[in-house]
Amino acid sequence: MKKNEEIKEMVRERYTQIAEQDKIQNRKSCCGEGGCGNNVTDYTVFSDDYQHLEGYVPEADLGLGCGLPTEYALIKEGNTVVDLGSGAGNDCFVARSVTGPSGRVIGIDFTEAMIEKARTNASKMGYTNVQFRFGDIEKMPLTSGIADVVISNCVLNLVPDKQKAFSEIYRILKPGGHFSVSDVVLAGELPEKLARAAVLYAGCVSGALQKTEYLDIIKKAGFKGIKIRKQKPVTVPDDILLQFINDEELQQFKKEGAGIFSVTVYAEKPAESGCCGESSCCN
Repeated sequence: MKKNEEIKEMVRERYTQIAEQDKIQNRKSCCGEGGCGNNVTDYTVFSDDYQHLEGYVPEADLGLGCGLPTEYALIKEGNTVVDLGSGAGNDCFVARSVTGPSGRVIGIDFTEAMIEKARTNASKMGYTNVQFRFGDIEKMPLTSGIADVVISNCVLNLVPDKQKAFSEIYRILKPGGHFSVSDVVLAGELPEKLARAAVLYAGCVSGALQKTEYLDIIKKAGFKGIKIRKQKPVTVPDDILLQFINDEELQQFKKEGAGIFSVTVYAEKPAESGCCGESSCCN
């Protein structure tokens, strides 16, 4: 438990710093974390371009995502949408453009600086149906069955207890509801030295699981219809990798085909279900 709390505090401290940076600084670093290495001025490791999406608010885009979960979220007008790790509000505002004024969007984040930034952005836009709550994804400050849709973008990989996180997602979804999350997963084993150095990427890789394990956790939480809607490799430049592994290890790593991937996963909570997953029931 102590280890998990230490991880959370590390993440909170880093994302507090990120909240105080501008988007340009974030895009020049690895997932918002500085010191990514030399010659990466114009290199973005994870983030996707949101500018073509309706509802996009540039001031809310810190360049920290690893996908576009709202594109696969099947959000409808009037839905209640919950965004986990809402940051400055980017995905919430995109979701709000679909739910319309009759819908409701709730962002959850455990970094106070991010909550403050998101609320400021929402106030500037005049949105009264978008709110941001301080809370832990492993124990959300939400009642059961509140959400039609849950979204999240490059955040669940930072949560120490992912089984608990997905069980909470299951709990807050209405029967028949669904989620769409973009996240970072692994395929194959990373070289030990690289795995140990993953903390330099602001936790974006250090908390990542094997893809098969990640999907199994979702299944164990009780979800059905699990689908990977999109997958793309995250290519870290050789000059960065060579800071932690030698050339021989790098060539072996490439030969084995192991790597880091961004995936967008969709899954549904059964329409008829009285239990939150296989291991525990709703309280």
